[in-house]
Amino acid sequence: MNIYKSVKDEVLVPIHPAGWPFIFLFILVSAIITYFWAGFLLPGSLLSLWCIYFFRNPKRTTPVTDHLVIAPADGRVLSTGIVPVPDDLDLPKGEWRRISIFMNVFDVHVNRAPVAGKVIATSYHEGAFLNASLDKASEQNERQNMVLEMASGQPVGVVQIAGLVARRILLEAAVGDYLNIGQQYGIIRFGSRVDVWLPATTPVYVLAGQTTIAGETILADLSGKTAEITDGVCR
Repeated sequence: MNIYKSVKDEVLVPIHPAGWPFIFLFILVSAIITYFWAGFLLPGSLLSLWCIYFFRNPKRTTPVTDHLVIAPADGRVLSTGIVPVPDDLDLPKGEWRRISIFMNVFDVHVNRAPVAGKVIATSYHEGAFLNASLDKASEQNERQNMVLEMASGQPVGVVQIAGLVARRILLEAAVGDYLNIGQQYGIIRFGSRVDVWLPATTPVYVLAGQTTIAGETILADLSGKTAEITDGVCR
């Protein structure tokens, strides 16, 4: 039973619906090329398997909390500093802290809500496709902005940012929708970044270089105090 559960949870991972057209295309193109050139069988198979792997959508266990901020993306923390807010991100004036998470082409690219709240603003900004790990990507790259308003009235900004090879940002939420913490709200194809914007005084629990797991890793605490986590519940 333990072996079965391990295989089910770690290998038989669900695929995000947005991935099926790409998976079919990778397999079809690989099959056609292999038909005319048998030497492409191995690289074609590897590319198709990578495409399936890229669009995996594993289950996550999110801490139940009213004040913790949870990672919206799998990846590596780039920075957690206080920086100017882009003009197109609809947040109140003042100092804000940006937590940036970079996703490479091997990370899960399904994005999850970092806090529970109502979507009060969204906007799409056309831009460049610079390396998403660069600091200037936050203002120059193509991106999808979203602002969530928590039950306390606190707004939190979340920005999906395209990268070098990312050419499609999918936002599965609209103004007026309510998102639970850890709820899936979009995906980016292929390789990108997500920024979370919080009040400058928010205590941060991650460091640059740390790896995050979407829907599970605690980024910060909006209560301003240290949280005690027991059995996934914040007290």
